[in-house]
Amino acid sequence: MKNKSTETEDLEAEKKPILVAPAPKVGLFARLRTYFLTGIVVTAPIAITIYLTYVFVSFVDANVTPLVPVKYNPETYLPFGIPGLGVFIAVFVLVLIGFLTANYLGKALLVFGERIVGRMPIVRSIYNALKQIMETVLAQSSTSFRDVVLLEYPRKGIWAVAFVTSQAKGEVNATKDEDMISIFMPTTPNPTSGFLLFVPKSDLKYLDMTVEEGVKLVISAGMIWPEDLPAKKDDVNENVIDQEK
Repeated sequence: MKNKSTETEDLEAEKKPILVAPAPKVGLFARLRTYFLTGIVVTAPIAITIYLTYVFVSFVDANVTPLVPVKYNPETYLPFGIPGLGVFIAVFVLVLIGFLTANYLGKALLVFGERIVGRMPIVRSIYNALKQIMETVLAQSSTSFRDVVLLEYPRKGIWAVAFVTSQAKGEVNATKDEDMISIFMPTTPNPTSGFLLFVPKSDLKYLDMTVEEGVKLVISAGMIWPEDLPAKKDDVNENVIDQEK
């Protein structure tokens, strides 16, 4: 039989809180489910990227390779097809067109063609719009989408992500004493649609994240954040105080 002192020690041990709780036991089914979801997360981006690349290459090959004369087509003399041949030919043709356009004769032909297109009422509008879009997106000197900003929208206290496109000019910039900034506020999950807004510079909060990180944030509906976010000053100060203590 236990004496009174032993019984008292056992009761006190039962009353003491457990500082380190034992890890919960995970069943076999739960482990398999976790492994399965982890496998999807790892393989899905790779598989989708490979599939989309294959679809794109196959589409270009199917539409470009038949345009090559039979006697100049390498596949005519080989017992097998060459994957990516159409992509290579398309890139070569685009580079050749760019090279020819850069010289005097190419520029003259381009100006002559634009004059013809400029006389077509409907085609002229479509061509000019597409040309401006492509020049804005692909031109190396373009400054569009240079910064990521926050804007209070649609009301005070609610913030939306937007991208700075340029500084407003002319009549738009003359509407207020301070500088007006033109921004593009995209919609989620389709960032190609959105709103063009002209906002005073003082109403914008510039962020440190890159444009690519901002686009990912918009497309993912806030689920993908930049990996290295700068810590808030308050948090840094609190950490310093704790370390000093």
